[in-house]
Amino acid sequence: MTRSRSPLQDTAFIAVFAALIAALSLAPAVPVGIGVPITLQTLGVAVTAAVLGPLRSCLATLLYIVVGLAGLPVFAGGVAGFQIFSRPSIGYLLSFPLAALVIGHAARRFARSRRQLPAKLTAAALLGSVVIIHPAGIVGMSVNAHITLGKAFVTDMLYWPGDLVKSTLAGLVAAVVHRTFPALLARPSALKAAPAQ
Repeated sequence: MTRSRSPLQDTAFIAVFAALIAALSLAPAVPVGIGVPITLQTLGVAVTAAVLGPLRSCLATLLYIVVGLAGLPVFAGGVAGFQIFSRPSIGYLLSFPLAALVIGHAARRFARSRRQLPAKLTAAALLGSVVIIHPAGIVGMSVNAHITLGKAFVTDMLYWPGDLVKSTLAGLVAAVVHRTFPALLARPSALKAAPAQ
């Protein structure tokens, strides 16, 4: 892989992965009674962050959210616009940029050694899910579904088995990508400093 990275390449990566998140968001969802369906959105976020690293993945998730708020039906269930703020799922959605930063930073750190890379990238995806996505989702669910935080927490536990599977898939996919393009997670400054090969 080339040792330099242009702004045009970064912009293309951001756009492509924002589109990936949108595509996965529109895949058939599994309904859950509280109004937050089980979707593939978080798989898209985890793959994006584990592949692109913190900054580009954060921008990709922000682009995805902005496009949806602008009126394109890219949110789960084909929802678009500011009506999303009244839905129980709003906390999960708004957590994506910060979760991408956390997963991306962890992936970059964990990937310094290529040993057991799928497991390390899976751990990075789970870290973002545990620390950012689920707490934010619980708060949003509690506020918009008008339930207690305790009930929201219990409901949120329904999503954990699926998230474990999605984090594992994200780790496997990202590991394959990084074995093919080993410089993809490197900081731009590191790429510029590295000697050409």
